[in-house]
Amino acid sequence: MALTLRLLGLTSAVCRLPAGAPLPEWCAPAAQTHISWTDEELSIVCDEGRVPEDVQCERGWRTLMLHGPFAFELTGILAQVLQPLAQAGVGIFAVSTFDTDYVLVKQSQLEAAIAALRAAGHTVLDQGLSSVPG
Repeated sequence: MALTLRLLGLTSAVCRLPAGAPLPEWCAPAAQTHISWTDEELSIVCDEGRVPEDVQCERGWRTLMLHGPFAFELTGILAQVLQPLAQAGVGIFAVSTFDTDYVLVKQSQLEAAIAALRAAGHTVLDQGLSSVPG
C-alpha cells in the first residue's frame, strides 16, 4: 500500500527526564509536542529551540507525519514506512496518536529517508503540501 507522508517544518528534540519528574515549564503544550510518562522515565518530543541546554536529549530530528486517520484494525501501516528506512540504514523514533503515526529521522539522514520512502512507492510532501525535492 502506497502511503502519503508530510514533512513537518519543526526540528525536534527527544528528551529524557527522570521518572516522576513534573512536566517542565519549557514543555508547555505546543504544536508537535509528545509526552510519555512511564515508571522508568518522562520522555518529551518537542521543538528543540524550547529545550534548555542542560536537559538530556537528542536534537536534530525531523518529523514525517503519515496521512491518516487509520482504523485500528489495519495492520502493518507503520511497518510499510519503517522497512524501507531500515533497509536504507536510517534510524527512527516513532510516535503514534489516535489518528496517525509520526516517524522522526535525524536531519543528517533526511535526504536518504525521503529517497528510500519514494523508492518504496510512498509520496512525501512538505509543509506546504508540495512534493519534497529528493
